[in-house]
Amino acid sequence: MIPRYARSEMTQIWEPATKFRIWYEIEAHACDAQAQLGVIPEANAKAVWTAQSTTFDVERIDEIEAVTKHDVIAFLTHLAEIIGNEEARFVHQGMTSSDVLDTTLNIQLVRAADILLADMDRLLAALKKRAFEHKETVRIGRSHGIHAEPTTMGLTFARFYAEMDRNKARLQNARKEVATGAISGAVGTFANIDPFVEEHVCRKLGLEPEPISTQVIPRDRHAMFFATLGVIASSIENVAIEIRHMQRTEVLEAEEFFSKGQKGSSAMPHKRNPVLTENLTGLSRLVRMTVIPAMENVALWHERDISHSSVERGIAPDATVTLDFALNRLAGVVENLVIYPETMLANMNKFKGLVMSQRVLLALTQAGVSREDAYRLVQRNAMKVWEEGADFREQLLADPDVTQALSAEEINEKFDLGYHTKHVETIFSRVFGA
Repeated sequence: MIPRYARSEMTQIWEPATKFRIWYEIEAHACDAQAQLGVIPEANAKAVWTAQSTTFDVERIDEIEAVTKHDVIAFLTHLAEIIGNEEARFVHQGMTSSDVLDTTLNIQLVRAADILLADMDRLLAALKKRAFEHKETVRIGRSHGIHAEPTTMGLTFARFYAEMDRNKARLQNARKEVATGAISGAVGTFANIDPFVEEHVCRKLGLEPEPISTQVIPRDRHAMFFATLGVIASSIENVAIEIRHMQRTEVLEAEEFFSKGQKGSSAMPHKRNPVLTENLTGLSRLVRMTVIPAMENVALWHERDISHSSVERGIAPDATVTLDFALNRLAGVVENLVIYPETMLANMNKFKGLVMSQRVLLALTQAGVSREDAYRLVQRNAMKVWEEGADFREQLLADPDVTQALSAEEINEKFDLGYHTKHVETIFSRVFGA
């Protein structure tokens, strides 16, 4: 996580001051619940809330931790300095550090997910707008990077919209799965703390109580969360790769917006490079890099160990901050993407009707020619287009074996572009609704 690829709203979630504020709220709410149960005096629970307006001194907590070698104890010591040792006597009653740490991490992940969901809404809106804008803009579809058959730019955007919409649903599910809290004490048995405390704290902080925790919240929840972020990152790269291809000089069907004063190369003044989408490809790799460590965190020794802790301190902010930046960058790219319909049409016609080969093949079989013979007839005429720059339609019209099965009118009809776009409306209604 570096400032170059970070947005402040997301980075604030992972700042020490935010973390300590959440720790404090967990401890204060737990004291309230303990007071309601009669485990601690009500006056002590109220005393904890006197620190509500306090800005916790991060440097002081670090100073204490340098001695204690324990971050939660360092925080609790600092809290006692603020509210008084006697008043803080029952703070953390019956709790263990993971109750605070794991519940806090899940709160942070939920908050991060909410930002990411808003990011996805922006991207989805951009994709939808461009899809309808270019619903009928014909371009060549490609398989293996080679011209295949006509499609539309709108369908390209619609395809990406549907993919991102699935990703939004996945993230909503991942958010729900990770929105649990645990205040269950050492090894998770509630031996020294009543389950009511966990229920109360979770209710106050918008979480569900973890059904069974073993001093830690099960890490399969987090593995699914980071796996979902990895899938979203892959989808970002999917869009970025398409745009990078379209911006290649010999293709140039679309390009990133090139602002006034922008420079593409320190050596070549003519350059207009797809730097944003190349950047997105790199950022996607960084997000996916966090998935395997999250998977490996699932297997912990017995009721707990802390092998997961150092991993999560890194991957949680890195993955969410980077993905937040990437989603917003991609939304901006899509919103401002410059599209060239005329170039799309020119590219499609570069090989003079060749992309209509399947229609001719099917027409020949419908006319009674065997599929093997029909394929041979179409391919031998298609190869002349590849190798000699011939016109595919003219070759077909001059081939007696073809004209024996199909009339000139039937051959000409097979070169109607509208044939390939007749079901665009059906696909749009499936993606976007009626």
